[in-house]
Amino acid sequence: MSGSAGAERQARKNARIEFFVGKGGVGKTTLAAATAISHARSGENVLLASIDPAHSVGDAFGIQIAHDPGTTAGVQQVMPGLEVIEIDTLALLEDRYREASGLLSKGGGHDHGAEFTTLDAGELTGLPGVQELLGLAEIADLGSDDQWDIIVVDCGPTADTLRTLAGPDMFLGYLERIWPKHRRIASAIGTDIRRAVLAATVEKIVSEVGTVRDLLADRDRTGVRLITEPERISAAETVRIRSALALLGMRIDAVVVNKVLPPLDPPGDLPSDDIHPAVRWYRNRRGEQLDVVASIEESMLGVTILMAQHTGPEPVGLSSLGALAYAVNADMTDTVADRNGAEQTVSVSLESGTGVDSVYAMRLHLPVVDKSSLRLARAEDDLIVGADGFRRRIRLASVLRRCTVDAAELAGDSLIVRFRPDAKVWPK
Repeated sequence: MSGSAGAERQARKNARIEFFVGKGGVGKTTLAAATAISHARSGENVLLASIDPAHSVGDAFGIQIAHDPGTTAGVQQVMPGLEVIEIDTLALLEDRYREASGLLSKGGGHDHGAEFTTLDAGELTGLPGVQELLGLAEIADLGSDDQWDIIVVDCGPTADTLRTLAGPDMFLGYLERIWPKHRRIASAIGTDIRRAVLAATVEKIVSEVGTVRDLLADRDRTGVRLITEPERISAAETVRIRSALALLGMRIDAVVVNKVLPPLDPPGDLPSDDIHPAVRWYRNRRGEQLDVVASIEESMLGVTILMAQHTGPEPVGLSSLGALAYAVNADMTDTVADRNGAEQTVSVSLESGTGVDSVYAMRLHLPVVDKSSLRLARAEDDLIVGADGFRRRIRLASVLRRCTVDAAELAGDSLIVRFRPDAKVWPK
């Protein structure tokens, strides 16, 4: 490796992560595969990874992909610069369960109820939430390997994916309230060997989940491509998903409206009244689709909206996916949202006053669809924000923890919560 190439590799260190999110049947896997091909053609080293329980990446390429819980053991090359992997989260669960069982058995088991090690790993049929977290942890681990420039992630159905993306922050928040870090440290250095082993095991989990949370929150590395269809119901769902992703603090690179009918008439040609009914239907249907795209653009100002034309038969195999990549991904690979722009998730500023007369404002980018769904609650040092059926716990900045909530309002796509110092705890 030359000195300049080695320096470039060292400077890159971590891969960019691009999550493809959408409900089943919208063409999420197909577009993820085509986009991965486009990245590879541009000279990048790309990994296309599936964390969808119903794996279909192999089907898209027309190949059989071996499932292996190992980080790189299941990686297969499909073309120069592009490798694929289907992450078996159930196998990961079994592997981690065996590891945890081995650690806890060294602590002498516990003295009530069934032993933790009584259940064999092969009996596990899945633990909702845990499997998905393990899948994200695997993506974070793969992303720390400088083998790839970008990892394109084919996610599961939308609802499951949103719960998965919310999981790390939620887990760490609840754990801190139930078993705070200072108590875990005390247990780790205490005389009770069982509690010490348990604390060490939990700390290992916390470290791994914390890495995932930090990856999801890193707007310079991690983005989302939201895939939808030109249907009114899908459009309404897409706008709500954007609200949920904003609440989670994730960057949306683009919304891709898939399966839009291509234009039938050459540019400048006026449609004749004397046309076949099938042609009239086609034109009307395309007009309806473009109206839906226009409504998405109007509802999601500031978000890049892309159209992917309907290709007829579903593309399968490297050749067909490669043709699709040329046809629909010319704009997609170059589209990156402003990573330091107006959609910065949370910011805190002093609005006015000094001392106990100060007014602080916390701004959260939150494009709420249904304003009546907005909910706010304070739980110790956290602010709980809910909107459009989703909820997030936000750790308050240190200055706000000695304040009380004074007022809240929606201003455009931002939620502004104002705080005033609590005289009882504010420093003199």
